[in-house]
Amino acid sequence: MKISTKGQYSLKAMVDLAVNGDNELQTISQIAERTSISEPYLEQLLPKLRNAGLVESIRGAQGGYRIAKDLKDITAGDILRAGEGDLIPVECAATSERVCPNEENCVSKYVWKKITDSINQAVDSITLADLKARHNS
Repeated sequence: MKISTKGQYSLKAMVDLAVNGDNELQTISQIAERTSISEPYLEQLLPKLRNAGLVESIRGAQGGYRIAKDLKDITAGDILRAGEGDLIPVECAATSERVCPNEENCVSKYVWKKITDSINQAVDSITLADLKARHNS
């Protein structure tokens, strides 16, 4: 499984807001300058993070973005899922209404499910507070 730039840059932008925000609004241009992520790309990512409840935005000349929750209440998994969607290595590992016609005889699904569970457990164990602390150390 490969995390796309959407996930990577979502995480990078959130860490930037955590490190530089201190509850103050940050403009897209400020975030772009510090992270080397283009402003147009951030304009696509930040609404996804806002829709997930991870950042809040204020419009206007004095507007910008800031973290919406306590840093210890946001996980890397929350951020990656906001940017990427579900973190699954193969489609059949998803829990969905669709059932594979070979599911009863498929032992591979067990492997994909274990990988999915491990990925989610790992990213959900890392908080934005942890990442900020690592950045500051």
